[in-house]
Amino acid sequence: MFEIYQFSAAERFIRYVQIDTQSDPQSTTHPTTEKQKDLSRIVAEELKQMGIADAHMDEWGYVYGTIPSTTDKKVPVICFCAHVDTAPDCSGTNVKPLVHKNYQGKDIVLPDDKTQVLRLSEYPYLKTQLGNDIITASGNTLLGSDDKAGVAEIMDLANFLMANKNVKHGEIKILFTTDEEVGKGTAKVDLKKLGADFGYTLDGGEAGSLEDETFSADGVQVVIHGVIAHPGYAKDKMINAMKIAGEILAALPKDRLSPESTEGKRGFIHPVRVEGIAEKCTMDFIIRDFDTEGLVKKEDYLRTQIEERMRTYPKATFEFQVTEQYRNMKEILDVNPQVVDYAREAIARAGLELKMESIRGGTDGSRLSFMGLPCPNLFAGEQAIHSKLEFISVQDMNKAVETMVHLVQICEEKS
Repeated sequence: MFEIYQFSAAERFIRYVQIDTQSDPQSTTHPTTEKQKDLSRIVAEELKQMGIADAHMDEWGYVYGTIPSTTDKKVPVICFCAHVDTAPDCSGTNVKPLVHKNYQGKDIVLPDDKTQVLRLSEYPYLKTQLGNDIITASGNTLLGSDDKAGVAEIMDLANFLMANKNVKHGEIKILFTTDEEVGKGTAKVDLKKLGADFGYTLDGGEAGSLEDETFSADGVQVVIHGVIAHPGYAKDKMINAMKIAGEILAALPKDRLSPESTEGKRGFIHPVRVEGIAEKCTMDFIIRDFDTEGLVKKEDYLRTQIEERMRTYPKATFEFQVTEQYRNMKEILDVNPQVVDYAREAIARAGLELKMESIRGGTDGSRLSFMGLPCPNLFAGEQAIHSKLEFISVQDMNKAVETMVHLVQICEEKS
């Protein structure tokens, strides 16, 4: 089926990553940056050119489209989803993608910053890529495979199915979102318009990986109110909110409960932003745990640490606000086991070894699952994401496309 097909995922990906779509966590607009729509417009138009008549970008920058059914059976409607934005963690401006053909294990020195070196010893997944074609950025930016790889692969799936009407499948919905990287990827999704029964995000790593579990996540904002006075006459009067914030941060454990000291199923308390003046200082934290009850324990611990510091400053006060971000999608997927089972079988048919993984993070699928669209996460081939050493292989991208084709066929066969 794929022997003569000319995969287009890598070619599309190389074009897409050159479009700056970085989202902005400080923005209150939807999308948080207008430039995300630059890619959304392009992919909507390309879907139309394939013959997907209803493809369009809405006012929020989301792209919707429908691949028509090719079967007489009543088949559940599948959605494939990816996000167009890239992370604020590393520059996404002027990305220069480079293709390193027939990788043989040697260090890859990125030309625009020769201190950025991709080494097999540091990224052992490269051992699986010998002979493959590796795509990197040039050293000054991230690459953007998170999640333009997913976008390109879903576009290639659409291209394949629209060109091969003999492949039996039900109706397939395409959804590209904005602002996933800043936690707002599903904020404006219209599930009624989408009309899918279940879905899959294409936003994962190693070929063959399937993720049905994410962190549960909350955000905590702490506002410290100090006491201000003229610094020349502040003795026994001023209480500096920034100094209190510093004490709170210094009191956090260094050997546990932090991203840099945890792995596997262990969660963390992570300060992500501090801003303020002597009178008032704001600290933003993200709290993560696979067990939703564990979030409450970590939030109570953080509050206790703050209260301990504040006892020294009886005239200072603080606010502590918790905001729910997303929940572990396994709670939903465990009662919809067929959604994961179809993906397991598709990975096997693609000739890959299944790697069931838990995401130390979240995807649009986390929120979509709780909104009523069960949605595990399939591999897209992303590696070293959010960094200047980000890479992906052409062959992994093609395998993602192949896996999706098998998945829609399996769903039709079992209906």
